[in-house]
Amino acid sequence: MPVLLYRMPNTFGQLFRVTTFGESHGGGIGVVIDGCPPRIDICEADIQRELDRRRPGQSKITTQRNEEDRCEILSGVFEGKTLGTPIAMIVRNKDPRPEDYREIAGKFRPSHADYTYEAKYGIRNWQGGGRASARETVGRVAAGAIAKKILSGLYADFEIIAYVAQVHDVVAKIDRAALKMTDVERNIVRCPDPVAAEKMLSLIKRVRDEGDSIGGVIECVARGIAPGLGEPVFDKLEADLAKAMLSIPATKGFEIGSGFAATRMRGSKHNDEFEVRAGKIRTRTNNSGGVQGGISNGEDIYFRVAFKPPATIALQQKTVTASKQQSEVAARGRHDPCVLPRAVPIVEAMAALVLCDHALRQTAIRPPSRWK
Repeated sequence: MPVLLYRMPNTFGQLFRVTTFGESHGGGIGVVIDGCPPRIDICEADIQRELDRRRPGQSKITTQRNEEDRCEILSGVFEGKTLGTPIAMIVRNKDPRPEDYREIAGKFRPSHADYTYEAKYGIRNWQGGGRASARETVGRVAAGAIAKKILSGLYADFEIIAYVAQVHDVVAKIDRAALKMTDVERNIVRCPDPVAAEKMLSLIKRVRDEGDSIGGVIECVARGIAPGLGEPVFDKLEADLAKAMLSIPATKGFEIGSGFAATRMRGSKHNDEFEVRAGKIRTRTNNSGGVQGGISNGEDIYFRVAFKPPATIALQQKTVTASKQQSEVAARGRHDPCVLPRAVPIVEAMAALVLCDHALRQTAIRPPSRWK
C-alpha cells in the first residue's frame, strides 16, 4: 500500500481554526475550535440561540426531521469564559433514520455527492450523504456563534445580518442600510420584505406539494468592521469569503458589492470616491462592498450567495447503479424544498469565521490601539 500523504480538509481558518466532524446519520455532529482567545464570555445558551435558527423541523416549510440540536460544550470553557485552549462542542443526533436511505446504497442520486464521493474515496456513507449532508453545518454555526462574540468584543458597532433576498423568481425589495435582525426573523422565510416573503412562502409550499424544489439568493451585510482586514494577494478578504460561502452545501455562486452588475458600469460611475465624515475617511458610495484591494475599507461589507434547488426531490429520476445498470430513484428521507430559510444562519456563521480569523491576524501585526 502506498504511503498516505493526503489530509482530508476538514479544517478552516488560520489563527481561528475550526475543524468539524460527524455525519448526518451517525452519533452526532461536532466542532473543535483552536485559537480562540481566553476570557471570552460564552455559554451554551449563546450557541443554542444560533443552532435553533438552523435546526430542522423549525417551521412548516423545512424538513420535519425532529432534532432539538442541543449543544454540549465539552472543553475549553470554564465558569462561563473561554480558556484559550481548544473548544470542543457536540450535538448528538436524536432522530436519524438511516434505513430510509437503504435503496440508494447502490444507486447514485442525481446532483448529489454520491458518485463523486465514491469516485474519490472508493467508499461512501449512503445514510443521508454522510459528510456531504448539510447537517455537517451544525458545527460551523456553533463555531460562528463564538466568532461573533469575539468580533463584538473587538468592534463596538459590529453586526452581521443575512437574509433571503430572492426565492426562484420572487425578488425582495430591501433597504440594506436600515435593516435590522428583527426584520429578518419576523417570518419563517427570513425575508425582511413582508410582501415578497408571502409570495416566497406560497411558492415554496406549492413546489413542495409538487414534489420538487427551488433555490434563490441570500444576501449578507457585516457592519462595524474596521479598515485593514484581509491581505493584498491570495488571502484577499473577498477571496476568503467566497471560499467560505462556496463551501456551504447547495451554493453555486458568490458576488460582493456591485458584483456582476459592475460589468455594465463605467469606472466613472463604479468608483467609490473618498470623503471625510465625522473625522473618518469614508466613501461616498459602496460599490466595492466594503473591500478594496482585498482589504476592508471600513464600509459595510455586503455580498450575495446563490443557492441551487435542493437535489433531493420526490419525483422519480433516472440514474445508474454502482454496477453501471440503468435505474430510477426518488427521494428518501426528510428534506427541505428550499434550503434558504435555514441557510441564513449558516451564511452568517461562515462570514463571522472569516472576519474573526482576519481580525485576529490583523491584531497580531497591528494592535487595535493603533488602528485609525
